[in-house]
Amino acid sequence: MTTPVLFDVPGPKARARIRIGTVVGALVVLAIVAFVLVRLGGNGQLDGQRWAILFDPSTNVPQRLFEALLRTLQAAALAMVLATALGLLLAVARLSDHRWVRLPVAAVIEFFRAIPLLVVIFALYFVLPGFGIRLSTYVALTAGLVLYNMAVIAEIVRAGILSVDRGQRDAALAVGMRKSQVMTLVLLPQAVRRMLPILIAQLVVLLKDSSLGFIIGYFELLRQARSLVEYFTPRFGNDYTFQLYVAAALIYIVINVLLSQLAKYVERRTRQNAKTAAAAAPTLPAGVVPGQES
Repeated sequence: MTTPVLFDVPGPKARARIRIGTVVGALVVLAIVAFVLVRLGGNGQLDGQRWAILFDPSTNVPQRLFEALLRTLQAAALAMVLATALGLLLAVARLSDHRWVRLPVAAVIEFFRAIPLLVVIFALYFVLPGFGIRLSTYVALTAGLVLYNMAVIAEIVRAGILSVDRGQRDAALAVGMRKSQVMTLVLLPQAVRRMLPILIAQLVVLLKDSSLGFIIGYFELLRQARSLVEYFTPRFGNDYTFQLYVAAALIYIVINVLLSQLAKYVERRTRQNAKTAAAAAPTLPAGVVPGQES
């Protein structure tokens, strides 16, 4: 049995062109990096004294950035858990055979997918008080992240479930499994392995979107960096502006890289478990039907 491929295997000339393109692209990137470093060095932005402020406890900068990081993770972590759980429920509901369940759920998903996240956060924080509901900046940001991302995750999960071969669902129903058992025991385990990379990518986006709390005054990482810039600018001008924003950006990058590595680890483990289960499955002699061995 041959495995279908989506593209032809490159030949010697194509591989040579790929290598040349890779080298040229790397040289261009290095040239851009060198140009930026030269400009920064010419402006004095690479002076060690300017960067020392990020590590000097007497300036209170490391402490405030760490506190902001905790607030960012607090909002993002809760939003990740709630958005994933609600997205899973909405995906299953949208696949329901009952129109009275499927249609309202589809409307909710499409509604929150269509509205920009910033508008959702604005509505929760500025519009709801007009109806007597006042939310803190933390609750408004977290709720906005949950409402928007649950709709996106619901579509990711639904696509993952639909990607499983329909014959497996039919076979599970044929042996007497209930629909709930088919979903939880047959479809979802396979769908999770397929949708895990894009699901983690969406959670990374959620983490970065937590910076929108800046707009409503929530002191997440970006808002704290801006506050530090506003504090140091009257005293030292723009000497530390670049360093503070770079520190916030690097923290976001490190967290996202760690999250991506976690996703790769989980994906690798699930693949290994799937291979182990397949290898441990007993093989029956030819012509023997399960349940009729004797």
